Amino acid sequence: MRIRSAFTLIELLVVIAIVAVLVSLLLPAVQKVRSAAARMSCQNNLKQIALAAHNYESARGALPPGTINPPDPLSGLSVHVALLPYLEQDAIYRRASADCLNYPVTYIAPPHAGLHTLVKTFQCPADDRQQYRHRTSKGDVVALTGYLGVSGLGSDPYILKSGYRMSGVIYSGSRTRVTDITDGTANTLLFGERPPSPDYQCGWWYMFSALTIGETFLPVRGLRGYADGSASLPAYGACPPGPYPYTNGDINNICDANHFWSVHTGGANFAFCDGSVKFLTYSADAILPALATRAGGEVVEAP
Repeated sequence: MRIRSAFTLIELLVVIAIVAVLVSLLLPAVQKVRSAAARMSCQNNLKQIALAAHNYESARGALPPGTINPPDPLSGLSVHVALLPYLEQDAIYRRASADCLNYPVTYIAPPHAGLHTLVKTFQCPADDRQQYRHRTSKGDVVALTGYLGVSGLGSDPYILKSGYRMSGVIYSGSRTRVTDITDGTANTLLFGERPPSPDYQCGWWYMFSALTIGETFLPVRGLRGYADGSASLPAYGACPPGPYPYTNGDINNICDANHFWSVHTGGANFAFCDGSVKFLTYSADAILPALATRAGGEVVEAP
């Protein structure tokens, strides 16, 4: 009878060491592939948003406003709500209209359904938080987005209440036509990435203008107060006054809600007014102000 010998301890340790080395080599490659796939999916979302904005312009004569204008029954709600019919989300749009009719004064209690409805196109897959509903520091259950309209350079946020026209394309009550973008649609920003804040007070796609100023859109040189509207929350009031540049952020830093950035490595995705989507590294901060204006007359090309 033949007796089969077993592995010796040394042989077993060698096999374990080889497997460990192979796994250590494989994991970074897998992570890199996942990151690349998430970035491409994120770019596709912004592409859909840009195309929806152009379809909105074709139907209504102007690109969607940062907040919907009266006499629309959805007056005051965000640009994301305005885009819903052009993203094949008619059911959510109709529900929002019904909720505005039934609860015209408040949309928190009882809540409008859109407040906690997840919309995949508004979620960056690289940020796991955006895939789920969250309870804010004030107790509201909300659905999140990582994409905001670009309102321009930035100025005192309280001026927006008096109807100040921002230098970008999407801002409170905006009605920007493609012909108004004299800097060229290929060199003017439409939407960009900004992850939700750690307290989830910033990053709702279903947003009402009476609650915040500019939360569904953001300037590229924002001041403290753009993110939470009034800077009345102590956590935001402690942030530097700004202006905030385009730079890397941290999902645990509440002050990073005041500027564009992403969880992607090295930069963020932006949709341009010609419908294209580009990944801009943080080294593009110097030219971002020129890209954010619709008619600034700057001579600059998107990298």
